[in-house]
Amino acid sequence: MTAKEFLMDLPDKVAPEAIEGVNTRFHFILDAPDGQNITVGIENGEAFSKEGLEGEPTCVVKAKSDNMLKILKGDMNPMMAVLTGKLKISNQSEMMKYAKLFGLM
Repeated sequence: MTAKEFLMDLPDKVAPEAIEGVNTRFHFILDAPDGQNITVGIENGEAFSKEGLEGEPTCVVKAKSDNMLKILKGDMNPMMAVLTGKLKISNQSEMMKYAKLFGLM
């Protein structure tokens, strides 16, 4: 599984009752080898993932694709990745708030 595939599958992991009234949008900018940009969000009670960067994000996440996959799979500590510059998050409080909803914690 690639980081892109993981992010594109996130909406299937969200419980619909947990996101009622929630609105957020994340831009994931992944460097090589995938080099993908993905928008993940929750809007009007529905979670979504789309290729490309759409809309105004509440949080921007930047990482190399292989590091992002390690973080998403639990093989790399996200806090250490942030501290060592392997993961950049524009709004860490927003990421923490929604990480559980997306099954990332």
